Amino acid sequence: MTRILVLGANGQLARNTIPFLLQHSEVELTLYLRRAKRLANPDAARVRIVEGDVLEHNTVEAAMRKHDVVYANLAGDMEEQARTIVAAMKSTGLKRLIFVSSMGIYGEVPGEKYRSVLDPYRDSAALIEASDLDYTILRPGWFTHDAAVDYQITQKGQSFKRHDVSLNSLSDLIVRLSLSLALEVRRSLGVSRA
Repeated sequence: MTRILVLGANGQLARNTIPFLLQHSEVELTLYLRRAKRLANPDAARVRIVEGDVLEHNTVEAAMRKHDVVYANLAGDMEEQARTIVAAMKSTGLKRLIFVSSMGIYGEVPGEKYRSVLDPYRDSAALIEASDLDYTILRPGWFTHDAAVDYQITQKGQSFKRHDVSLNSLSDLIVRLSLSLALEVRRSLGVSRA
């Protein structure tokens, strides 16, 4: 059984990814969000919903216990959330983190200037990269809603190829990363349409 904690479970990408994860019978999920009533439980036998703020260290730490993977899909005070996640994972001994950031945090998008709106994403990524976690940071392009699963990956230091990617493509990649704990470990991946 692979137990995955989804932080920010009511976010657009997380809501899209949950059904992809549940297609795998060996997956159990804990969905963590600030207001639990906003999310219906899709499978009471395999899914638990926990209400809490990612900035609450004790609540996050308690939610992490007995999990194999943390998938974080967050907004807001990204740097402080990343700090809380790293500390809680260290406390619990949990190593595998999939953390969604944004394209452009390294100035890797041709024709785009780095903008201060990316600071929280860049700073949270830097915190995670400085940790000893088995992280994979995802830097997706703009989300599209088409059904295609069609994406390409660029590594940190490589130029971004395109500006958009389907939610389904990202969900597919998140499932692959969640079920293969050694895949793309300690990497920061740009994700865009192929």
